[in-house]
Amino acid sequence: MPEICRFYGIVIKLFFDDHNPPHFHAEYAGDEVVIDIHNLSVISGKIQPRALGLVTEWSILHQTELLKLWNDAREKHPLSKIEPLK
Repeated sequence: MPEICRFYGIVIKLFFDDHNPPHFHAEYAGDEVVIDIHNLSVISGKIQPRALGLVTEWSILHQTELLKLWNDAREKHPLSKIEPLK
């Protein structure tokens, strides 16, 4: 599962050839959450509320890029990195 971004101890990843709906994984402090790219809602898992807020803020800024990377991953194309939250 390629890492596409890392900020404030949060790691964002996408699986190649993953199931629908389009989503990404965010890991923080040993916990993981799966986020729907279209509506940015939590599909499964949980992380600390502050970390989830940062992930949400980041994903709002990069939603279009996330969807492009999701499609690239489905086609098994190399994935580029996305700018971290600053």
